[in-house]
Amino acid sequence: MISSRRLFALVGAVIMITSVTACNYKGHFQKSNYDYASRSSGDPKMLHVRSYGDETGNPRQHDNRYFEYSSAISNKVASLPGINSAMVFLTDKNAYVAIMTDWSATGTRARGGQSGEEQDNTGTTEGVYNIQNGSSKWDGRQVATPYNSYFTHKDEDDLSKELRQVIGDTVRDMHQRVQEVHISANREWVNQSAEYAKAAWGHKDLSRLTPRFNTLVQYVFGHGNAIPLPLTPVDQKQPNR
Repeated sequence: MISSRRLFALVGAVIMITSVTACNYKGHFQKSNYDYASRSSGDPKMLHVRSYGDETGNPRQHDNRYFEYSSAISNKVASLPGINSAMVFLTDKNAYVAIMTDWSATGTRARGGQSGEEQDNTGTTEGVYNIQNGSSKWDGRQVATPYNSYFTHKDEDDLSKELRQVIGDTVRDMHQRVQEVHISANREWVNQSAEYAKAAWGHKDLSRLTPRFNTLVQYVFGHGNAIPLPLTPVDQKQPNR
């Protein structure tokens, strides 16, 4: 039989090994992009210059001469943990990023709970799209919908600083000339961005849409007063270059 002293020593060793393993796992998880905001200080993702948001202070920063859709950077950002989809637009000055989040990482939100999320997904358990009226239909033209959708967030600050920093770093690694990286998961921004992405995919003349794109980004990121109107199917039928 094992003596009580040896038994206590064995139990103590098991507890110590378990604790060390748990600490190592927690430390590894915190250093990865699967955890964006569990540490209050010392996060290695935040130990260098902020890579997103307003940096120049130029009131005309969103007056872009042109814009283009980058499939390569969009795919790279979309592959980050916690992000379901992404659309990235490049201009002569800036990068503009529209994202939707999911549950594949922790700390994507700036605050706990469901603060900032614009979706009501309770209809999934009832087998309906709109839990409020029981409808099974939705607008198929929209990427982000109010119900049964991946997550959008009304305000930029609803996204954690760590998530935005990683996105900013990712964009800058692939496009080093960018002056500012602007990021939002607002539902209207995501849906309007999708229409500009469709125009790019269809090889439309984006120069004709640049003034409207500028109105959109000025409204979302520059506190512009002009309300941007969504692109329509008529806009999508512009002649090719």
